[in-house]
This record gives sequence, C-alpha cells and structure tokens, in this order.
Amino acid sequence: MGDSNIRYADIIIDISHEALDKVFQYRVPLSLWEEVQPGSRVFVPFGRGNRETEGYVIAIRQEADYEESKIKEILRVNTEGISVESELIQVASFLKEKYGSTMIQALRTVLPVKTKMKPKEEVFITLSMEKDTAQQLLCEWERKHFTARARFLSTLLKKERMRKEEAVKACNFPLKELRKLSEQGIIKLESRIKYRNPFPELVTRKQGWPLNDEQRAIVDNFKEEYRKGERRTYLLYGITGSGKTEVYLSLIKEVLAAGRQVIVLIPEISLTYQTVRRFYERFGERIAVINSRMSKGEKSDACERIRAGEADVIIGARSALFAPTERLGLIVIDEEHDGAYKSDTSPKYHARETAIYRAKLCGASVVLGSATPSVEAYAHALNGEYQLWTLKKRAGNAILPNTQIVDLREEFKKGNRSIFSEELHKKITECLERKEQIMLFLNRRGFAGFVSCRACGQVIKCPHCDVTLTYHRNGKLRCHYCGHEEVFTKQCPICKSPHVAAFGLGTEKVEAALHQEFPAARVLRMDMDTTKRKHAHEEMLAAFAAGRADILLGTQMIVKGHDYANVTLVGILAADLSLHEQDFRSGEKTFQLLCQAAGRAGRGEKAGNVIIQTYSPEHYAIVAAARHSYENFFKEEYTYRKLMAYPPCAHMLVILIQSGDESQSIIAMLRIEKIIEQSQSGEMDPIQILNPGQASLSKLKDVYRQVLYLKHKEEERLLDLKRRLEPVLEKHPMFAGISIQFDFDPLSHY
Repeated sequence: MGDSNIRYADIIIDISHEALDKVFQYRVPLSLWEEVQPGSRVFVPFGRGNRETEGYVIAIRQEADYEESKIKEILRVNTEGISVESELIQVASFLKEKYGSTMIQALRTVLPVKTKMKPKEEVFITLSMEKDTAQQLLCEWERKHFTARARFLSTLLKKERMRKEEAVKACNFPLKELRKLSEQGIIKLESRIKYRNPFPELVTRKQGWPLNDEQRAIVDNFKEEYRKGERRTYLLYGITGSGKTEVYLSLIKEVLAAGRQVIVLIPEISLTYQTVRRFYERFGERIAVINSRMSKGEKSDACERIRAGEADVIIGARSALFAPTERLGLIVIDEEHDGAYKSDTSPKYHARETAIYRAKLCGASVVLGSATPSVEAYAHALNGEYQLWTLKKRAGNAILPNTQIVDLREEFKKGNRSIFSEELHKKITECLERKEQIMLFLNRRGFAGFVSCRACGQVIKCPHCDVTLTYHRNGKLRCHYCGHEEVFTKQCPICKSPHVAAFGLGTEKVEAALHQEFPAARVLRMDMDTTKRKHAHEEMLAAFAAGRADILLGTQMIVKGHDYANVTLVGILAADLSLHEQDFRSGEKTFQLLCQAAGRAGRGEKAGNVIIQTYSPEHYAIVAAARHSYENFFKEEYTYRKLMAYPPCAHMLVILIQSGDESQSIIAMLRIEKIIEQSQSGEMDPIQILNPGQASLSKLKDVYRQVLYLKHKEEERLLDLKRRLEPVLEKHPMFAGISIQFDFDPLSHY
C-alpha cells in the first residue's frame, strides 16, 4: 500500500484521442487535496524546461507508478469555471466506477474525436465602391468592349452580393479575373465556413400544433419548476399517438429561451429522419445531428457548430449524450425503454443513468419519454425518484385501434398452413380494396431461420461462433455475428442424409408469401439487409409516406415512432418469438414491441385494426398489449421480478471472461468465483453467484466466453465487490492475456 499522506494525480496534457494513452503522474500538494479531483484543470511543470502547461486530471491514486524522486508537483488549479472537457472527464470517471472499464476506455467513449476535416468554404462577392462609381466603370467597360467584365459587373450591380461559383459559371467569368478585380479594389471577396448539412431539403415551420389540456398541464409544470431553478428527472408516460414529441418541442423552446442547449436522444438511426424533420421545422438551423451513418465531415462540422454555440438542439443516438455542449440545460431521452440505450462495448453504460449524472453536473433537467416505460423507470417514478407525467389521450381525434389476438394453434387445427391467419388475410384484402396502408411486423431477419437435418436433428452452426447460421434466399448460409458465409447444401454433414431444410420465418419469406397471396400489392421490405446504404431508411419511409407502397413489412425498425395517417391495419406475425429468449426481460420486451407495433395503426382520422398472431394467447404480456394496458402489465411483471429478485427489485453484475484458449477461460472463471466466495465467507447476506459457466454464446470469433452472474438487492454491495476485484484482476499474472468485462444490470443475456 502507498502512503496515505501522499496523493498522486494522473494527468493528460493533450486531450485528444491520439494522446489519451500518454498519461503523466504528478504529486498533489496537501494544500490542493480538496480541489484536485478527476476533471480538474491544473497547471503543471512539463518537459525538460519545466514550462508551465495546462492538463486535465483523470484519476487520483495513493501509489506512484514511477520513482518517487522523479515525480513533479502540481503548481495550481485553473479556477476559471468548469470547461466542457472537465465535465466529460467527470462523466468518464463515473462510467469507469459504475460500469467497470479502464479510464482510457471511458475517456474514448465520452470525448468527441477531433477529426481534422478541412472545412468547406463559401466565397461571396460584394462591391468595394459606391454604386454610382461602379455604374460609371460599367459604361467604360462596355465602351471598351470588355464583354466578360461588363457582364459580371452588370449582374453584381443587380444582385449586390453573389457567390463565387455563380460568377464563374453563370457569368462565365474566370477566377483569375476575380482575383485581379479584388486586388484593384473594385470588389471584395469574403469567405465563410460552410457547414455540411445532412438534411438539406428540410424547411422551417416555426408554429407548432396547439396543445391539449393534458399536454399544456405538463408544459406549465415544467416551466414553473425550471424558472424556479428546480432541476429534476421526469418520466413522460404517454400512450402511442398521445403527442409526446409536441411536449418535447414546447419544453425545448422554454430551455432555449433561457439561453441553454438541449440534447435529444433517440434509439434508432431509422428514426433520425422523421424526428429531425419535426425538430428542424420548429428550430431550423439551430439543430445539429450526430449519428453513426454520417460522414466524418458531417460529424466534425456538427461538433464544431456545437462548440461554437451555433447549434442549440443536438439530436442523435446514445453517443450524442457526450456532445461538447457548454450550456446544457435539458436532456430528452425518447423511447427510454429501448435496449439501444445500453452500450454493448466496455464501458457498458446505460444512457438513462449516465444522462441523469451528466445533468446533475451541469444543472440540467432530464425528461424520459415512452408509451411503454422500462420497468426500472416506472418503478423509480412510483417511488418518487422521478416525477411522473401521464398522457392518456391520443392527439387530435384519433382513437386507439381495435386489437384482436389470433391463436395460431387453432389455425393449425383448421389446416391453415399459411403465414397469414384467416382473419389477417381477410383484413389485408379489405384494406387493399379501400386503398389504405398496412404495416406487417416480424421480429426476425433472413429468408428463414436456422437450417437443420430432419433425419438426425443436427443444426448447421458457424465454425467460429456458437450460433446457428441463417439461410438467405441467394443460397448462402450466413453468421450475423462474424459474417462467415458458406453455400447451403441439402446433405447433412453428420449423417449424410439429404433432408437438410431451412426452418423459421424471415422477412424475405414473408415478402415472397405476400407476392403470392396479394400479387397486385406494392410491398416495401425494411430490415437490416435492405437499409445498409446511407439514407436508405429515409428513402423507404418517405416512399411509404407518399403512398408509393401499400404494405410496409419489416423488423423492429418499422415499429418505433413512425406516424402514417393512412395506416389502418397492423399485423404482428409472430408475437411470441421474443417471449422464449433466455432473458428475464423477455416478457417486457415482447409487451413493448407489441404496443409499439399496435400503436402505428389508426393515427389519423380513420379507425385502426391490429391483429396479433401468437401461440401463447393467454400470456399476460400479450393480453396486456392487446388491451393497451401498461398498468396491468407492470403489476404482473413487477410481482414476478420481486419474487425472483431481478432488477429493479435487486441488482445484477455480470463478469464476462474471454480468451482464445478455452481451458484458460475456464480456470480464470473458477478462480474469480473462488475469490468472491472467500471475500464474503461468514457474511450474513452474501452476494449470490448464479450459474457460473459457459456463456450461452460460448464461442464468438474464435474466442471462448465464460460468464458469472452475481445478484444482490443492494447496488452498493455489487459496486464495492467490483472495485475490490479490479486491482486483483489487473495485476495477478493468472489473468494476463484474458479479457475481463463487467456489465451492470445487463439488458441482454450472455
């Protein structure tokens, strides 16, 4: 152990991604112990000449990594307010502590990459002289037959200001001539940075829709508290179509009026276009968008505009939470229940908890919105940690759709082998006749699911990952984890029988059935395979909105947030596929998907119908979704979680052990289990260790995976165990070359 009377600070001098590994250690003088914390800006003597240099503290330690006599001392703390970098370093420290990762991994997550992209420039031309003088010059040029110059000056006199490109192309005036006129003091060339706009076609419409009484009460409540300086976390629970976005827009307007910035998180890239359109119409060019499909130039421009204070509303997926905002006043998380808000790489943070932490640092409010709130968020709202707002009425005159459950077991008994039940077939036919639109939802992808042998039962798996290969219509089997592909053959590799066939239901198979059953219908298929190209999502959704297709068929990405007035039928083809996942949240995920899908019907003046096809018609998640009753679902689900001690009634910590050597991964897993057991021997209320062993995905990209699930009702006990384990796992030679990751309250099964 180090001396408890000495503290050391790890400091980064150049805060860029390329330099994050270059950490320098300094001693913290006793007089600065209170002030120096992760995120502090400090001045230190740097390099051979000990020149005074500014740096950022990323960690405080009691042990030195270098020879004590060579460690220099911090000079002083920079007290000129907290910079956005300081704030983000504190967020990184929170991620490291809560979710388990190295500080460098956490910093790479929160600090925007400063990609040096050459900014695009626009050059404008204006006159450098009085109009009368220019008019005289024009007459002289016309007299001397300086045709090109006269043509250019005549146009400029009419317009007063023009772009360089316009002069060169429209006036057919060479660039070198422009420079000459500039040198002679006849014209002025002014350049300004032109930011790339990923949505050039959007137009502004400042006026919003009038709010109803429910919406108005929420906005008034927020305004009153915000003006008093009260900063809270609010949960906006509003049924599908109740106008949550309009509430967000009104809250944002209030925060912008106070001179602050707003971050709006959305779960899917597929939602970006539709969401951005609504926000752009209201706030115009004060919007900046950050998502993974943007080019580096577009991302770089967005970050520069945010830093420069030219963008006040930042919209994006999970990573937009770390936008470099100096004046953050509000974070909105739409569809807060969505699994995309949990990171699947280390640190495995959840955007909801991280947003609440960042908001506390900078005095901002947080609004979480959903038609189907996560069980965790709703439980927090019921116990008073969040303030609950509810919207029970659909906006305008729309009413909730009529929902019907179809038992597929009964269809099978009747001899119906089609993908479509009799009722769904009938409703699709009626809709097509009335020229109304239909959305069909399936939570799978690929032409069919797995491929197996009917003779011996062998399932064809990926040689690199412990998962079944998926059959695609082009005759290939593909692994959706590592991309491995092989040709489909009908002969079994084990028993050599010719009875290998594809099972399951995929979007391509449904599309083929639709063309067969409804040959006149125009079908759009939207899944991972059809939306790989940039802007493919937006183009497909715009085509459907414009009525260029009758049926939109797709996976999860079609059910969230889209709003089409002419959609009167939603068909859910395999409602219970997600019920049988190895996951305690499978009921919640199924309920949410069904409600989101059902909510797409009847959002305009016309009444909507929803048909849920299922093999489990009595399951509470399916019954509650059909009745649009979140309260009934929550009651059942919370009782189950309490009984089984699952989050939010308890907490879980997963330790994932990965190694290219299978025996090494097993030995490491057993050793960690032993360390945990020994560390709490004799304790009255020990942390429970569940089912240590192979992960359900036991091999991924030739790496073997073992997993330990830990459970305890107190969050702090698990965090304390993680803190005590980390130095042992880092320094013990047994764990060298083995990857060990922590995941707190995981959202998916390992």
